[in-house]
Amino acid sequence: MRIDIKSYLNENHLTIYQVAKTSGYGYTTLHKSFNKQQSKATSLNLRDLDAIARAQHRQMWQVLRDLEEHYLLDD
Repeated sequence: MRIDIKSYLNENHLTIYQVAKTSGYGYTTLHKSFNKQQSKATSLNLRDLDAIARAQHRQMWQVLRDLEEHYLLDD
């Protein structure tokens, strides 16, 4: 299964730039990560989850719960 991170960002009115600026992580790093082809071994890393959580002023577990409940894609 993969996570549809682009839909999550879009539906939560976030851009990669906003996530990078708010979280303190580099834009290029996040852009590469959010646009990479996901495999079963590398669906999402903790840095990405932390960046999204910081951008929304939420806890990582809250973001992960939303991703698992609404944005999983079957392969």
